[in-house]
Amino acid sequence: MRALLAIVCLITAFNSMAIDTCRQPLYLTLDSGNMVSAEQIAGILQRHHVIATFFITNKPTFRGDHTLDESWREYWLARVKEGHQFGSHTLRHWYFRRDLNDGTVLYVSPEGSQAHLTEDALCQELSSINERFFNLTHHPMSHLWRAPGGHVTERTNQFAQHCGYSKAVGWSAAGFLGDELPSERYPNAVLLKRALTHIRSGDILMMHLGIKSRHDPFVNELEPLIVGLQQKGFCFKPLPSPP
Repeated sequence: MRALLAIVCLITAFNSMAIDTCRQPLYLTLDSGNMVSAEQIAGILQRHHVIATFFITNKPTFRGDHTLDESWREYWLARVKEGHQFGSHTLRHWYFRRDLNDGTVLYVSPEGSQAHLTEDALCQELSSINERFFNLTHHPMSHLWRAPGGHVTERTNQFAQHCGYSKAVGWSAAGFLGDELPSERYPNAVLLKRALTHIRSGDILMMHLGIKSRHDPFVNELEPLIVGLQQKGFCFKPLPSPP
């Protein structure tokens, strides 16, 4: 029994050492978008052993379905098996604009529709994605979440924390990879050079699984970006989960 315990202790110590080898961590986060680049991104992550955090919303995709429809089950199951992390990006992907005097949060669609969210309604907006993801994959999401557009209010964060979520996860200034910016003004080569020059240890990187509006998709530079960062000694980790 003592010999077995000694072996277990050695294995535990070895695993702890392996975990600690990531000295310059980066956190790659991927918002759903229209999913047109989802398979290409998955292949790049596999080739370079990158674990990312996916923030998922149930938006329409380039195929005419939605991100969490049955037709995407195999895609998400494969990402679960690869060890990626998952968080809510809200159900409707509207924008949290401001805290209102009546104790609610103003939630506005891209088309201008409005809703006044109570705490219960905001929690449902976040947890609906977790429930759909679990029904699809039988795998729970983390309690990390990201506000659409990165816009969040003080009350939004309070409500989210009351129902068990973290504060909204943003991204670092240098980690904004610019994949949603117009190609004509922000060509891929410029975005790649900027990222490789300015990204630092501990930064949160952000891009999408597909952007309809950009003519020259930044996903074409994702592999050079990952390789370049790894050559600089950076390593990729999932975001720390909230306590």
